[in-house]
Amino acid sequence: MEKEYINRLFDEEIEFYLKTVGAIQIVGPKWCGKSRTAKRHAKTVIDLMKKKTRDQYVELAKKAPDVLLNSGDRPILIDEWQIISFIWNSIKEAVDENGGFGQYILTGSVTDNTTMNSLAGEENEKHTGTGRIIKKTMRPLSLYESGDSTGNISISALENGLFDSAICQKTISDYSYLICRGGWPLAIDDDKDVALQQVKTFYNGLTEEDLFSLKDVPLRKDPQRARRVLRAYARNVSTQASNESIKADIKENGDEIDKDTFSKFLLALQRLYVVEELDAWNPNLRSKTAIREKNTRHFVDPSIATAALGISPESMFSDMRTFGLLFESLAIRDLRIYCDTIDAELFHYRDKAEREADAVIVFKDGSWALVEVKLGDEEEIKNASKKLVELAADIDSKEHPKPVFLMVITGTNVAIKDENDVYIVPLGCLRP
Repeated sequence: MEKEYINRLFDEEIEFYLKTVGAIQIVGPKWCGKSRTAKRHAKTVIDLMKKKTRDQYVELAKKAPDVLLNSGDRPILIDEWQIISFIWNSIKEAVDENGGFGQYILTGSVTDNTTMNSLAGEENEKHTGTGRIIKKTMRPLSLYESGDSTGNISISALENGLFDSAICQKTISDYSYLICRGGWPLAIDDDKDVALQQVKTFYNGLTEEDLFSLKDVPLRKDPQRARRVLRAYARNVSTQASNESIKADIKENGDEIDKDTFSKFLLALQRLYVVEELDAWNPNLRSKTAIREKNTRHFVDPSIATAALGISPESMFSDMRTFGLLFESLAIRDLRIYCDTIDAELFHYRDKAEREADAVIVFKDGSWALVEVKLGDEEEIKNASKKLVELAADIDSKEHPKPVFLMVITGTNVAIKDENDVYIVPLGCLRP
């Protein structure tokens, strides 16, 4: 029996872009709900996941792409479109010829670089879809979407100086479970043991099959090595660990991996939308402050890290440092989703003096906000608040010299504005 659909913030993005561009390409990890969401917005569905019809569609795409692309009312959804990625130019041409917005929705769990271009019989130059086709990333559910955040505190409201205190009923134990469960639609509102199994199944498929399925990232099939790579990456989540550091971690755990093979593993994880690293913010500064430009390591959902490390909600309390890093990764997942909804961007910041902010929200007008993430220690939260104030005072952006707000995201129960004018906000209170 199919679960009831959970409304997504991404639904609003699809509705908007179907009114403004000819086609929308939706990418993201397996099991995040791309197909089901896209089908709600399509009038015609070309489903390439079903073996019964796949071969027929592939043959039609090769011989008569114009027929395939005019096979029903628009918007036409091509689900797992990368199977016929050679049809890209035909889609672009169809958008041009037919005119108008909202013609096609394309969904896929891998980038089209990895797909079966050989089916076309030749390699065709891929033309840009700029102005015609927009690419948007869909992720697992945020806490607000899954019903695990009250949504009392709005990021958009904070941007405009609006804030009211709020109460959040979530406990530290709740967050340990939410990290391990993740935002996978199949895991929501199910018994805990059933819910926790979903990411384990995802992880097993990733390490046993998916990582070795990419045509242009050839990796020798070795599930044990794949698990060692993912465990090492997971041990460095929410840090700016270098590739060499992660390779050293793998070596310490019994497997020496060369630079080229490690790079291929990382590329494959990116192509499958499993890792999503947070870029460094490099504002246009008046001062000559040196900026660190390493990305922060994150999975698209922190539950992947817990699956890699074999962590349960209960065992997480045995290592509070790791718990804190995973909580930060949970917050980053949600902030990415919320920022996409309000047309903002998310970065992290670290300068040469090692002063940092876990997240920087850059709004569409260029204004910005600094965010730290602290699980629950009262002293750590107070120190984070002070450090945000000090850091903000030293960031002198030419266009927007002062942040619109400073915020510490926590696992505590009360949303307040502290004596430093910093918002202390439980993650379970946030929404876009």
